[in-house]
Amino acid sequence: MAQYIHQKAEWPAFAWQDAELSEILGKVKYAQGKLAGRMDALGFSVRSEAMLNTLMEDVLKSTEIEGEILNPEQVRSSIARRLGLEVAGLVPSDRNVDGMVEMTLDATQHYNSLLTKDRLCGWQSSLFPSGRSGMYTITTGNWRNNEKGPMQVVSGQLGNETVHFEAPDADRIEKEMDTFLHWFNHHNDTDPIIKSGIAHLWFVTIHPFDDGNGRIARTIADMQLARSDNSTQRFYSMSLQIRLKRNAYYNVLEKTQKGSLDITDWLQWFLACLYDSLTFTGETLNNVLKRTEFWDKHSGTPLNDRQRLMINKIQETFFGKLTSSKWAKITKSSQDTAGRDIQDLIAKGILRKEASGGRSTSYELVW
Repeated sequence: MAQYIHQKAEWPAFAWQDAELSEILGKVKYAQGKLAGRMDALGFSVRSEAMLNTLMEDVLKSTEIEGEILNPEQVRSSIARRLGLEVAGLVPSDRNVDGMVEMTLDATQHYNSLLTKDRLCGWQSSLFPSGRSGMYTITTGNWRNNEKGPMQVVSGQLGNETVHFEAPDADRIEKEMDTFLHWFNHHNDTDPIIKSGIAHLWFVTIHPFDDGNGRIARTIADMQLARSDNSTQRFYSMSLQIRLKRNAYYNVLEKTQKGSLDITDWLQWFLACLYDSLTFTGETLNNVLKRTEFWDKHSGTPLNDRQRLMINKIQETFFGKLTSSKWAKITKSSQDTAGRDIQDLIAKGILRKEASGGRSTSYELVW
């Protein structure tokens, strides 16, 4: 008896109930149109800042879903350099950061280019530049093979594992991926947003690589969403919402893998997550506008390079509390210089002491 959908005779003839998806799909399309209209009304600098923030969240959260934490400043710097954006305080980035950024940008900036085996293998190689995943050597730049046995997703202690999913045998991958890529690259009657959800599920079901399948599946979904938007500009992040709902994400994937080829429940979950990401973008955009208003207000305020650098960093959500010692460390200045810079900003009404107190004095931005 077939345990997983890829073992069923009708695979991969996915089916879904349009009537059950119509309401949430309509909400998604309305939110897409509303966001596009709002962004069109804004200036280039605001759109660039919003896109930078969105891409950064996408890279960070997609890796976090897999339990890997990247440095936010490195991610931001890597994206800015590759997009040619003028951003203060760029820092060097590691190879694994650059690899994830390169894959994300290749998919979203060249969304209309064909998705091929060579392109996918390049993405996967960029995720693992050392040819290792953690402590283990993995196959990179090619599909997985049978040397390590079946590809399984398991949990639990050794000897008492629970198998959540087992992917198709490695001998099937070439044929399975040929079918998938032909479907993905050619126009059909499937709604482009629905197609994104199907592509995500289909790819992760085949699980063609030793590692990186989840990140690549989400990137393929983003690539298809860029096609549906017909735009290289990304203003909403699916990976951010999936990260917030990671347990539900894995649960619905496992349930779908062990269900029938009617994937209505998966598509409902995917569309609801997409709608949440479009709604959340409104909050992100408000923060971008807030920054723009701040710099408009202080366009004539004399500031040195250290002060501009630190104000930009304070405006990032990942920065945390500002202290004089943190200022000195980041700007590579003395404690006395850091103190003078901070006091100057307080006098100009840009910084103020936080009321919380504590062992060391911290400061906050006056927006």
